[in-house]
Amino acid sequence: MDFSGDNNGGGAHILLFPYPTSGHIIPLLDLANHLINHGLKLTILVTPLNLPLIEPIQAIHPSNSIQTLILSVLETPPGSNFAKKVRATSKLHDPIIDWFRTHPSPPVAIISDFFLGWTFQLARQLGVRRIAFWPSGAFACLVMSYTWSNVEEIFSKTDENALVIFRNIPNMPEYPRRQVCTLSSQYKEGDSDWEFFRDGLLDNDKSWGALFNTSREIEGLYIDQVKKEMGHDRVWAVGPLLNLVGPGYSRRGGLSAMPHDKVMTWLDDKVDDSVVYVCFGSQSTLTRQQTDALATALECSGVNFVWCLRGGHVTDGNEEDAITKEYENRVSNRGLIIKGWAPQVAILKHRAVGVFLTHCGWNSVLEGISSNVLMLTWPMDADQFTSAEFLVNELKVGVKACEGGSQVIPDSIKLIQIFCDSINGARPQKERMRKLHDGVLKAVQDGGSSSRDFHAFVEQLSQLQSGVF
Repeated sequence: MDFSGDNNGGGAHILLFPYPTSGHIIPLLDLANHLINHGLKLTILVTPLNLPLIEPIQAIHPSNSIQTLILSVLETPPGSNFAKKVRATSKLHDPIIDWFRTHPSPPVAIISDFFLGWTFQLARQLGVRRIAFWPSGAFACLVMSYTWSNVEEIFSKTDENALVIFRNIPNMPEYPRRQVCTLSSQYKEGDSDWEFFRDGLLDNDKSWGALFNTSREIEGLYIDQVKKEMGHDRVWAVGPLLNLVGPGYSRRGGLSAMPHDKVMTWLDDKVDDSVVYVCFGSQSTLTRQQTDALATALECSGVNFVWCLRGGHVTDGNEEDAITKEYENRVSNRGLIIKGWAPQVAILKHRAVGVFLTHCGWNSVLEGISSNVLMLTWPMDADQFTSAEFLVNELKVGVKACEGGSQVIPDSIKLIQIFCDSINGARPQKERMRKLHDGVLKAVQDGGSSSRDFHAFVEQLSQLQSGVF
């Protein structure tokens, strides 16, 4: 990514507050890297458990450019719903207030994850601006906004296949209720945790600004719609934010469970575009039956593959039961299995990788587009279903591999055909992906749409520092 720094930030001090999971922290750290390169001073609020994720960015920037505010989030009881976990972060309200009021040069703005909508009220109390950061895209934002504004009506329908029409989105897409964000299906009217969570999400639209890890080449129509809904133009599409060059990108998200050089050496022996990369993110889990179906398809298809099993993708049996040594031995010449964190960006960028079987988390979507690989969609949870539909039906750069979710077991025979066709066939999605990839690369170069939005955003922060607003 270009975004070359010009120190126009005037040294403005900004507080970055990610939702404390790796999938939300990592893109905010990508943003932090670019903000520092533009002369801004950052404080990143981080929990002790997530401190290792901060180390790579701290290693490449001066200590006076990036500080940490280490605060512990209260642990919720096992089995707690997501709303309770989000509400637990609001217990940091008073410690943040105390930190602000005792700081010799407190931040002029708070950039916080969209799950932390309660920070809008916090920022108002402190007299600073709050910018909602969306590590996901504008399309997902619009889906979420409509869903949570109409959640009682949507989920009053007992038929989970009933169509939900998103009237706030251009072309009014429609999805079966079961594919609408699974978080909203858990909503309980009158429950204090869920009402707190809902209020926070709706407060995102009231924030001073919104920052999206996307580009106009991917979502221009939907970025314009977000501006319309927010009622102003302080909406910036600055992505993809991930750095594909320079120090530290191979450690993005943590150290690989398998030595980086070993992974790259294995890929070096394969011909161009001959490898399928399989990964379902850091949170999603496969059942034993789903794992067996996928393992069978990968073995019987004859394709080369890298399969990342991130520390327990099997919910009703351990990894040793699901992926045996015998299986690994049988596929050893063409299958590499990584049990734990993998250097995903480096793998996807390798010339040998041509296909990506993904759960459609937005980080993975952007990494796939940035790497020019065909994406096979297998959504598992949350907004991944609408992201999968977006890839397949709106952008037309993806191929549906599985309906997804915890209960659907794919047909191994159909998966075999999909893998073979994706590696060997001349799918039209590949050419559309190439064009989208080229457009996105231009967007982040100097003068491109994302680069212009980023510079405009930094200028706004500079004006906050100088007291213009």
